[in-house]
This record gives sequence, structure tokens and C-alpha cells, in this order.
Amino acid sequence: MGQMIAVAAGSIGLIVFVSFIAARLVRSRRTGMSIRMQVFLALALIVGAFAFGLGLMVLDRVKARADLVGEEAALGEARVIAALVTAEMESSDATLAEVAKRLDRAAAPREASPSVLESADQELHLAILDEEGQVLLQQGRSADDPGTVSATVSILARGRRVGSARVVKPTLLIQQTLADFAPTVLIISLLLGAVAAGAAALIGRTIAQPIEALTHFAERVSQGDRRAPPPLGHGREVSRLRKAIDSMRRELQGRPFVETFAADLSHELKNPVAAIRASAEVLHDGALAEPDEAMRFVSRILEASGRIEALLGDLLSLARLEARGVEDAATVDLGERASAAVVAAREAGAEVVVRAEGAAPVRGDGAWLARAIENLVDNARLHGAEGPIEVTVRREAGEVICTVQNQGEIQRGVRPRIFRRFVTTRADRGGTGLGLAIVRAIAEAHGGQAECIDEGPPHVTFVVRLPAA
Repeated sequence: MGQMIAVAAGSIGLIVFVSFIAARLVRSRRTGMSIRMQVFLALALIVGAFAFGLGLMVLDRVKARADLVGEEAALGEARVIAALVTAEMESSDATLAEVAKRLDRAAAPREASPSVLESADQELHLAILDEEGQVLLQQGRSADDPGTVSATVSILARGRRVGSARVVKPTLLIQQTLADFAPTVLIISLLLGAVAAGAAALIGRTIAQPIEALTHFAERVSQGDRRAPPPLGHGREVSRLRKAIDSMRRELQGRPFVETFAADLSHELKNPVAAIRASAEVLHDGALAEPDEAMRFVSRILEASGRIEALLGDLLSLARLEARGVEDAATVDLGERASAAVVAAREAGAEVVVRAEGAAPVRGDGAWLARAIENLVDNARLHGAEGPIEVTVRREAGEVICTVQNQGEIQRGVRPRIFRRFVTTRADRGGTGLGLAIVRAIAEAHGGQAECIDEGPPHVTFVVRLPAA
């Protein structure tokens, strides 16, 4: 009963497992086959073929050995019967046919007796054949019946061969034994398959994990994050790939990056410089004679110059942070810094709610950390929909997590570039496109990270994770 339950459970598990693999293979036709799946399929085919071949070999060897034992037993009985027939012929001077008839009559009461035939394993299956092969006596099974093995021994009388005695042995017990052994082979094969699956998962993870980490790093580099070194990896091939990506990152920090940065900066400065120039030309052409008109253009000049000043200030802050890192590090409570950082947003009319769930000490520069939270709150105020801005600070598993959430959504075209320099959708409201870039730089300078975990709708959520002090 227990064996049947084990076989049923193994069969159900095999069906579920095969269905899962089939679903993954169907999906791989669209997205491509992962390295983990390739390793698993290779191991599964090798181990499966080995287990199947081993099972067939074991069953075949058991059957061959059992058949050999049956043939040897039949041969021994056939020799005994041949010797008895020979002795009967020589003692009574009877022919082989007469001895066969006597044996047939002697067997009649035995056939009628249920006690003698109670066990099929104790029944004697024999045949007496003359020298031409004609059957003189047939009791029990024939050698042509399926599931039997037989042995034939010549009968010698007065120095010559007069016929043969054949004994037939049924192999039903052997077949039953093999049938009982087959579930065991199936269970062993399933266990080998499970071991192969575990080994494939471990090997696939060992191979794929550093590649996935390097891929994630390359994506961050493509988004403008060129300060952090690539993740560590084991193995010669992974080390070579890591060195190649690190070399690419260092190259991006050189002249190509300077060219890109200069192009982005000139693009951002073009509009305010053009506004200043146009206003100055209007004033030069006679607008100074009209005080109201002159004041309007002077205000435009002041607005454009203020934008340039804000842009250059943010650039200097970002450059100083990336070049020097955190200079004045101390243990500060991020919850207190969050409460101080939202004062300006509240004065501007925003509804900001701060929740500090217990102490949240971190090691870093309090001014920079407050600047990061202030930038996130300003980003929510400028780009979010109407509604409260929620700032939550909590400690969790060795980290201090600051979450800033507001109502709204991030435009689909901006999502992949949200932390790049000069990416903004509200330049008309004073945005420089450097606020989130500064947030990420501050987080990484403190050994943490900044990310957007919800792009909306209905909510946009930014998270800064820092090591707890």
C-alpha cells in the first residue's frame, strides 16, 4: 500500500513538473531560453537517460538471471525424469511409448486431487517425446506457452537414444517480481531527477547570478550612474566580463562623458540665455523709455538669470558630492532630518505628512541627507497631483528606509531616465532636472541606493535605503 502511494505521489509530481517545464519552454519561445533553463535541460536529459538506461539494464539483468535459474532447475528435473524413464525401460523391457502411458495413468489420480494441485509452483510440467520428436506424453504447460522456460534431456536405453524428456518451468513468479521491482526503479529515477533539478538550479544560479548583476550594473551605467564599481564575481570568465564593463565605465567617465555633459548643459542654458538676450535687445531698442515695459523685460532677465544660478548651483553640488563624497560624517537621525527638510515645502503651501517609526540612526552628513529628502518632496510637489505628500522613515533589517509618496504618475517616456541629469518635465516651474540625480548621488555616497518603486497611478513612490548606524 505504501509503495502504491509513493508511486502515485511520484507520478503526480512528475506530471506537475513536466507541465511546469513545458510552460517555461513555451514562454522561452517569446523571451528566449535562459541559461538556467539550458543547464537544467542538459542535466535533465543526461540524468534522465542515465536513470532510464540503468533501470532497463537492471530489469534485463534480473530477468536474465531469473530465466537462467529456471532453466537450470528445469534441466535438473529433466535429467532425473530421463534417468527414471531409462531405468523403467531397462527393468521391464518396455518401450518408450509404454512407459509414457504408464506415467500418464499414474498422473490421473494426481490431477483429480485438489491437494496436489493446490500450488501451481509445485506442479510438474513435463513432456515425453520419441526419437522423431513426436509427443508421447504431455502434462501441464507446453514449451510454446508464453511466460515459460524449458530444458530437454535425451533418454538413452540399451546404448541408443530413444527419445527425450522435456520439463517446462513457468516464469510468472519472475514476471511478478519484475513488476514489483519496476515501481522501485521508477522512484529511484524520480529521485535522480529531483537531484538533477536541484543541481541544475544551483549551477544555473551560480552562472546566471553574476551575469544578471553585471547586466543590472550596465543598465545603471547607461542611465548615467557611472560612479559605482561593477559587482564582484567569481570565475575567470565572469572576472574578464567584469573588467571589460569596468573599462567601459571608466571610458564613459572620460571624454565621451564630458562631451555628453557639455551638450546637455548647453541645451539647458540655451533657453534662459536666449531669454536674457532677447530682453536685453528689446531694452536696447527703446523699451527703457517706457518704465512698465522695461520693468517687464527686467523681470524676465532676473527670472532667467535665477534659473541659470539654480542650475549652476545644483551642478556644483552634484560635482562636489561625486568628487569628494561625504566629508563630515556623523551619526544622525534620519527622522529628524526628514522633519526639518519638509519645512520649506509646507511654507510653499504643500500638505506634507511625516511619519517616523522609531529611531532611525544613520552615519552620514546631515545637511546632504536633508537635501535628498527635500529634493524628493519638491519633486512630489512640482510634478505630483493635488493631495498630501507622505514621508515615512523606518528601520528594517539593518537598513533605514525613507519613503516619499504622492498622488500622480510618472510619464511613460520619462520613467527609464528618471534619475538622469537634466531630465525634467516642469522647466517652466523652475525645474533643473538635477534634483533626482542629486538624490541618487547622496544615497550612493552614504553607501545606499535610491529608486522609484511605484511609478503610478495612483501613487508615485520613491525610496532611499541607507545602512543603519
